[in-house]
Amino acid sequence: MAKKPVPPTSRFLSGRRIAPRPVRAGVRAADLVNATFSAYNAARLREACALFVEKMLEPDVTVGMSLTGALTPAGLGMSCLVPLLKAGFVDWMISTGANLYHDVHHGLGMPLHEGRPTFDDVELRDAGIIRIYDIVFPYEVLLDTDAFFREVLKAQEFQRPMSTAEFHWRAGRWVARRARALGLPVEASVLATAHRLDVPVYTSSPGDSSIGMNVARQALEGGAFAFDVSADVNETASIVYAAKRSGGKSAVLIVGGGSPKNFLLQTEPQIQEVLGIDEAGHDYFLQLTDARPDTGGLSGATPAEAVSWGKIDPTKLPDTVVCYLDATVALPLLTAYALARHRRRPLRRLYSRREELMATLRTAFAAAQKGEGASRRAPKEYADAMRGPASGPKRPHAGLRSHGLYGKKGR
Repeated sequence: MAKKPVPPTSRFLSGRRIAPRPVRAGVRAADLVNATFSAYNAARLREACALFVEKMLEPDVTVGMSLTGALTPAGLGMSCLVPLLKAGFVDWMISTGANLYHDVHHGLGMPLHEGRPTFDDVELRDAGIIRIYDIVFPYEVLLDTDAFFREVLKAQEFQRPMSTAEFHWRAGRWVARRARALGLPVEASVLATAHRLDVPVYTSSPGDSSIGMNVARQALEGGAFAFDVSADVNETASIVYAAKRSGGKSAVLIVGGGSPKNFLLQTEPQIQEVLGIDEAGHDYFLQLTDARPDTGGLSGATPAEAVSWGKIDPTKLPDTVVCYLDATVALPLLTAYALARHRRRPLRRLYSRREELMATLRTAFAAAQKGEGASRRAPKEYADAMRGPASGPKRPHAGLRSHGLYGKKGR
C-alpha cells in the first residue's frame, strides 16, 4: 500500500522545538539564555541578545542608549554600563539626571547599602537615612554630592552655557580627578568612564535632578552656567544623521522609558519633520521595560507605533524587540551575553567629533531649505512644495507645512 504524501511543514512550526537540557551547575549566562529561554519574555530577551550581538554591534552601527529608573544607585552603572562603554558597545547615551547624580556617589566612594523595602520610613528619617526602595544610605551622601557639584560649578570652565554632553564630559573629569586623589578606581563611575572614552552623555530634562537643583542654586548666586537644551536636540540629531549618511546604521538600546527614551527616538523626527531633511528612521530598536502601551505609560510606545512618527524605519520592524522585563534583571544578562559573544568594538569617541557632526547636519539643513534632499515624510503635495519646481530656482521652505492649513475648505 502506497504511503500518503507527507504534508509540507507549516511556517508556523518553523521555530526550534522546545526541548531544553536540564540546567547544570556552572552554566554560563550566555549559554543559559540560548539554551533555556524558550518562551514568553525569556524568549524575547533571547531575541534581544541575538539582535544586539548579531546586528546592533556590527561595525557600521552607531548605538545610542537611554537610561531611566534608579539603576546607578543599585550598582548597574559599574556592573553593566561601564563594561558596555569600555567594550565600545554603546557610542552615546541619554540618561536621567538622577542616574548621573547617584553615579557620583559610587565614583567618590560614598556608601550605599542593601536594605529592605519594609523599613519604617519615619524611623529612617529620624536616623538620617535615605531609602530608594531597598537601597539605603546616609543623608550625608546627598549633602556631600551636592557640595561636590557646587564646587564643580564654581570653576571657571563652567561659567558659560553648554550642552549637557559638554557639562557631563567636564564633570566626569572632575569625578575622575577626585577618585584618583582618594585612591579609588575611576571605573566605578559612568561619568568618569564616559569622559575617558569620549562617550557623549546627554540628559533630556536637566532640571529634573539634584544636579539641576544645584545649577539652580548657582543661578541664584549669580553664576553664569546654564544648560543649552537646543544644543542637545541638534547634537543628538547630528549623531544619528551622520551615522546614516556615512553609509552606516543607527540603533537604539532603551532601558526603561520616560523622557530619555523619547529624546533618543525624537532624533529622527527632528531630522525629517522639523529640519525637513530626508531620512527614514532608526534601523534597530531594543527596549527593556515593564510599562504597558494601553495605559499610555509606555513612553514613545511600541516600535510599530514609532514607525508612524518616523522614529523607526518601517522596513526594519523585524529588527525590533521589546522585552517586558525588570531592567535590573535583564540588563546584566544582556551585558553578560554581549561580552561573551562579541569582541570589543573600536571606540567612536563621538564627543570629540561633535563639531564635525554638527557641520554635517548644518550642511544638510541648508541644502534641504533649498529643496535639495528634502524630507519625503510629508504628504506628497507638501513634499512637492518643499522640493520646489523640477526646473528653475528652488524656493526655500520653512518646514513640512505652513500654519493654518487645517480648517481650510476641502481639508
